[in-house]
Amino acid sequence: MNRPAFFHAAAAALLALAIGALPVRALAQESRAPTVQIQEWQVPWPDTRPRDPYLAPDGRIWFVGQLGNYLAVFDPNTEAFERYELPEGTKPHTVVVDDDGLPWIAGNGNGTILRFDPDSGEYTTYEVPETPGVKPRDPHTFAFDDHGGIWFTMQRGNAIGRIDMDSGAIRVIPVPTDGALPYGILATDSGRAWAVLLGTNKIAEVEPGTLELTEIALPREQARPRRIGLTDDGRVWYGDFTQAYIGAYDPATGEFEEWKTPSARSGPYAMTTDDDGRVWFVETNPQPNLLQGFDPATGKFLPPTPIPSGGQTVRHMVFDPGTDSLWFGTDTNRLGRARLPD
Repeated sequence: MNRPAFFHAAAAALLALAIGALPVRALAQESRAPTVQIQEWQVPWPDTRPRDPYLAPDGRIWFVGQLGNYLAVFDPNTEAFERYELPEGTKPHTVVVDDDGLPWIAGNGNGTILRFDPDSGEYTTYEVPETPGVKPRDPHTFAFDDHGGIWFTMQRGNAIGRIDMDSGAIRVIPVPTDGALPYGILATDSGRAWAVLLGTNKIAEVEPGTLELTEIALPREQARPRRIGLTDDGRVWYGDFTQAYIGAYDPATGEFEEWKTPSARSGPYAMTTDDDGRVWFVETNPQPNLLQGFDPATGKFLPPTPIPSGGQTVRHMVFDPGTDSLWFGTDTNRLGRARLPD
């Protein structure tokens, strides 16, 4: 049957339109994928490496300027910054804020732990005691244990410690492996501390009663874990900074599970978990840095989100359940908030 020429032309046009519409539908579906919204604020003191923000009970965000030797607070409602000078030589590395709104600062440069009273503007100083085999005394990263104490790592000192917040008493536990470089640390609801050992392929567990320290080797000898996360199923998460993996250790079974990160040269550094059980980390080798999410329920990574300022390096971050957000500092001298998808 012969058809008029215009019929063939119309059919071809309709076919082209149909084919052309397919990518549009695919893009529309992708656009509905959950996205992370990141906002950054320029810290007003240049080149000071603002880092390790922590949420206070009043909703303000405390952080330290590692290269500026200061403690600071940011009010997300007014977008105002306020700075407090630290004692000379403190070289702060991290800060956490207790239930009374008092910041605790790691004096990485002078072997001290400081508690700051925002009302009086005064510091209470606790010196990390001399311990055989532990030198220098360099408090690094903090973690509350919800039993009246703060656990902390000592990176170059090669130890893990705990301070009792009421008495100020400090106990220091040397790490058996030389040059282990204890780094990220967190504590479970029972008060047990978990830390990663950046100088080796191990994580460490410290029992709260006896302070017995156990080292646990990761599956790969060349792994170098840098930060840590905990999920409600009891698993301990880590990011392998050198070989571009994230992994989970199950203390109940002694088993490991690992996933290669999306970027080949990843450098996973800052890490935390949210109240949906997802794991969040920042790939610091790509520039700009990439905020990555991982859903253990599906075993899949979420779409990456570039840090708007580039990030340079995002070293630590915390989860705020009240706003479903992550807070972090960047080496581009910014404070950042990432609002997470449902």
